Amino acid sequence: MTEVPSRRADMRARIIDVAARLLQEQGPAAVTTRGVAEAAGVQAPAIYRLFGDKDGLLEAVAEHVMATYVSAKAAIVRAASADEIDPLSDLHSGWRMQIDFGVANPALFRLFSDPDRVRHSPAAQSGRRVLESRVHRVAESGRLRVSERRAVELIQAAGIGTIQTLLATPTEHRDTELAESMYEAVLRQILVDPPDSTINRSIATAVAFRAIAPRLETLTEAERQLLTEWLDRVITSP
Repeated sequence: MTEVPSRRADMRARIIDVAARLLQEQGPAAVTTRGVAEAAGVQAPAIYRLFGDKDGLLEAVAEHVMATYVSAKAAIVRAASADEIDPLSDLHSGWRMQIDFGVANPALFRLFSDPDRVRHSPAAQSGRRVLESRVHRVAESGRLRVSERRAVELIQAAGIGTIQTLLATPTEHRDTELAESMYEAVLRQILVDPPDSTINRSIATAVAFRAIAPRLETLTEAERQLLTEWLDRVITSP
């Protein structure tokens, strides 16, 4: 009874691997049911049984590749936290990794540029949580001048825009400093530097306190929630 499901899973994995290679090397147009079936050594009806249609296959491929990529990013974040690597260095590494991945995988990036796909993708949501973890470590260090959510959204928006701009530009005309310039621009929006104003240092302290507030076990749940509400008000006040 377990042999058939196992063969089905193996066939599904083989088809996804082949389709992922075709997607990366030749783009979405190459991911046809006939082409994938021939390359994977299966009959075309098997793809329809497993994935429904070409769109279903593309969804499965995108989810598989993204899940593998996000898993690697999550492992890096865990290692950075365990080894006490500087949060800003870890954030910068994550930024470079994201830009390089998007530029190297244009077809996959375009698939995940669809807001509806992102909203319903477990891998995309896991990717956001990895970024949230990185930003949270920066918040705990007392360097954020904005809320963690706003920092995450600014980084995401800048990253997507940077990748889109690079992909829309012929390789030989791409600005090799664009990604770093955008990253520095985002940092100026979200970080407070030591010589900054007293107000911004106070907000950074509030953000850092907000990051650890949920872990203050000496307070009751109601007290932690109230403290969080107060700190959110301080952070988002004009």
